[in-house]
Amino acid sequence: MADGRLADPSPASRRGYPQEDEFGDEESAPRLRLSRRGILVLSVLVAAVLGGLAWLVFYSSVLDVRDVAVQGTTDEKLTSDQVREAVGGLAGGPLARVDLAEVEHRVEAIPRVAKVEVWRGWPHTLQVKVVQRTAVAAVKGDDGQFTQVDADGVSFATEAAPPAGVPVVELRLSQQAKDVDGVISRAQLVQGAVAVAAGLPPEIAKRAGSVLVHSYDDIELQLSGGATVRWGSPEKNDRKARVLQALMAQKGTNFDVTAPEAPAVSG
Repeated sequence: MADGRLADPSPASRRGYPQEDEFGDEESAPRLRLSRRGILVLSVLVAAVLGGLAWLVFYSSVLDVRDVAVQGTTDEKLTSDQVREAVGGLAGGPLARVDLAEVEHRVEAIPRVAKVEVWRGWPHTLQVKVVQRTAVAAVKGDDGQFTQVDADGVSFATEAAPPAGVPVVELRLSQQAKDVDGVISRAQLVQGAVAVAAGLPPEIAKRAGSVLVHSYDDIELQLSGGATVRWGSPEKNDRKARVLQALMAQKGTNFDVTAPEAPAVSG
């Protein structure tokens, strides 16, 4: 120290400088670097793994469809076997390759099916959930057969007898209605009567044995027990239904809701 300069700290004294030691360690730590050949090999391995998985899922028999599970069939009119038959060969092969939209299309083609939902139940099940149509009326035809119609006005089945608890729509047209057949068709009259039946409260619908159509403005309900309801036209159905529900609490055999603002009870 004679020349006035400080001597370099010894290795032992440098131990008091932790930051310098850390920097030295970082500089001396080896770094992993892949060569171009290594990157190429790794890419090939990743591609091979992904390709194997794709083949396993989409092309091999490991994840084939083994079952079509059907939900929503509530009676013998629409069975699970009928739904499976509609799906047919679409349920064959790998589950991942099943065309769900086409399965929905085929099942929706069944007249008694209102809605359908299809999804994959991994690893081996195709899930199909259906909503059946429910008849709100049965339209009596000239041949004596009864066509069932749902709340949307869709005809989906024709049988020799109407379903239990469903009003029967029958055309008993007056001469005046026949004279204007070209203005208001029979199909429109039936449509109006079905709308009336669809709007009835459940407790009244069960009692409504018949919905008789005399003309567009003259629809009549025949209830169990002999009571009748003059409904009028298929307009203001919701209001007429509420008024009729209130009127039914009174004694009578004849109920008139043709003008729901001024209903009447007699008999």
